[in-house]
Amino acid sequence: MEMTENGKTETTQENPKDGSICGFESLHHLLQASLPPQLFQEVSRILLGLNRGKEVEPIALTQPVKALSSEHDFDLQAFSFSADRESLRGPRIVRVGLIQNSVDLPTTAPFLDQRKAIFQKLTPIIDAAGSSGVNVLCLQEAWTMPFAFCTREKKWCEFAEPIDGESTQFLQEFAQKYNMVIVSPILERDVNHGETLWNTAVIIGNNGNIIGKHRKNHIPRVGDFNESTYYMEGNTGHPVFETAYGKIAVNICYGRHHPLNWLAFGLNGAEIVFNPSATVGDLSEPMWPIEARNAAIANSYFVGSINRVGTEVFPNPFTSGDGKPQHADFGHFYGSSHFSAPDASCTPSLSRHKDGLLISDMDLNLCRQLKDKWGFRMTARYEVYADLLARYVKPDFEPQVISDPLLHKSA
Repeated sequence: MEMTENGKTETTQENPKDGSICGFESLHHLLQASLPPQLFQEVSRILLGLNRGKEVEPIALTQPVKALSSEHDFDLQAFSFSADRESLRGPRIVRVGLIQNSVDLPTTAPFLDQRKAIFQKLTPIIDAAGSSGVNVLCLQEAWTMPFAFCTREKKWCEFAEPIDGESTQFLQEFAQKYNMVIVSPILERDVNHGETLWNTAVIIGNNGNIIGKHRKNHIPRVGDFNESTYYMEGNTGHPVFETAYGKIAVNICYGRHHPLNWLAFGLNGAEIVFNPSATVGDLSEPMWPIEARNAAIANSYFVGSINRVGTEVFPNPFTSGDGKPQHADFGHFYGSSHFSAPDASCTPSLSRHKDGLLISDMDLNLCRQLKDKWGFRMTARYEVYADLLARYVKPDFEPQVISDPLLHKSA
């Protein structure tokens, strides 16, 4: 997208400047078009992994859902992860959905209009998820607004709302209509604590009730992402929410760069961890398909990774202290939302440029099966790690380094 003279944000064609030729999904398609089928199959096995010895299987969706995708021009993909059949437990299959989207109006439009436009844009996508039988749906980070936290302008705080505010009420109707759990990441205004702001995920139950909330644990100070102007590190720990469809958790955006953050959700029993994000190509795209997949493997749970789409242009240029001249946008949010499984398999990702809905059937029995196979919980040395961390946080900590006694001797 780009801002025209009248302040309108428009969609542009794919451009090498936004990294469109080097995205993970673009690479996969490029290889598919250029390699012989047998060789591509081998390359795909490495890029996407295998679920029980075979590629993740596409799911056939109904024609009305496909029609919604065509009419409202959003990417629609669906895949299935399976698990081994067990003698003492039946399958625990859950259908999970991720939504990625761009903002609909320019950032110069009235805030109320911007929010309403996003609600209207997401309505058919949520309907497509609900009509497809999605049990748990997660939206992207700060989905109700442009990701304005680069600007450090306080006017964007107007988008903040209580956890039972307008966006929650909007989604509660869908939760009840479709018997669907919805994870809604918002900019929260905590009215009971001095109207403090938080980056928060609200968990809405399938009966339309609010199950709870989680606040972002790690706040970036990287390039344009200086979000501590608006909110600080969360105070809710690493909660896992037991829902009608399994135990879920939310690792918001920058928390994906911290392995211990992923670990903590696993220790609390998560079976699916969502990572709603807002990240741009120049900063993080090479890491995007790796970190979530590694977390799923290391912690024996499923991961749903969501990133917004497009370039959001702001009226006032800003700087970020990284040596670049002042600029009016973050860069390209590259979408590419995908699922990762504990057996190292993952789905193809959604588009880098379009709104999208990704659906996955996952048998949660796979989580325990991979724990039994690899034994990471049994072979981990938590007492050793705990001892190191306890010493590390003390002011008099000294690293455990053993030097060669001859290293510093003069010749």
